[in-house]
Amino acid sequence: MVTSAHEGMHRIFQERPEILAPVFGVLGVPLSAKATVDAVTTDVTEARPLERRVDTVLRVGPSDGEDFLLAIESQSGKVAGKERSWAYYVAFLQAKYGLPVLLLVVCQDRVTAKWAAGPFDCGTRGWTAQRTHPLVVGPENLPVITDARTAARNLALAVLSALAHARSADSDAILKALTTALHETRTTDPETADYFYDFLEISLGNSPAGKKLKEIMSFVNYFPGRGTVRETAYLEGKAEGKAEGKAEGEAKGILYVLDVRGIPVPDSVRERITTCADLGRLDAWLERSRTVARAEDLFVEDPEVPGTGPGQA
Repeated sequence: MVTSAHEGMHRIFQERPEILAPVFGVLGVPLSAKATVDAVTTDVTEARPLERRVDTVLRVGPSDGEDFLLAIESQSGKVAGKERSWAYYVAFLQAKYGLPVLLLVVCQDRVTAKWAAGPFDCGTRGWTAQRTHPLVVGPENLPVITDARTAARNLALAVLSALAHARSADSDAILKALTTALHETRTTDPETADYFYDFLEISLGNSPAGKKLKEIMSFVNYFPGRGTVRETAYLEGKAEGKAEGKAEGEAKGILYVLDVRGIPVPDSVRERITTCADLGRLDAWLERSRTVARAEDLFVEDPEVPGTGPGQA
């Protein structure tokens, strides 16, 4: 069954071809960053009524060599006989277009990636007539990007990393870094930021990683208008209108934003936030939590409380 995750793992190459250069770099295959990339029909059906389709086919025009076709397949698990389909795709595309063909398989787990790497031989009696040797990217060789600045420098690769590592223990850290990078990107290129958020939301779907993404994005509200019902309910504590419930929700919100942004929170700061009952002050801290460089900077504009030192409520 074709799932949103399956679609996302190969469609990103169609819609953001700039990802090809860093992915080929991971694989150790040289490719000019200035290469031209054009989508090619994925239909490899013959005259007989047996439908065959490659997930994605791109025609790549390097600036330093001949054009070639790149057939891209998204694979979520080992499928019996799939290697024969891959051999057919490569042979058919080469015959139809008269160009060299490479096959790239994108996987979400190490077992599938190990199997997909092949090589797969067609032959008998000690003779090989054809060999299919896919390029494979997955959790084993795609970088784990947990630094927001690194993610911002190559958003497309960071998004692919988030998809490839969606089932790993690093998923939450990857998503936190990526959402922070998207937040920063939105100030200069909102169209790109919105595209990648929508792409991730659709591709991850209702998986645990998808739910984590929605939790981060809707609560922190990097993208105004998304998930505001949940955000409002959370901040107000859903405590039947009680001020103490609202304060508790605000305090949790402040700590959550700091955590998503990777800002360390000393115990003294945490205590000051969680014991504060002043909703106006908590609102101000929540607003500052989105931009401060240190947790202590939440309080820089607060008047000193008589008889207390810095960091005290």
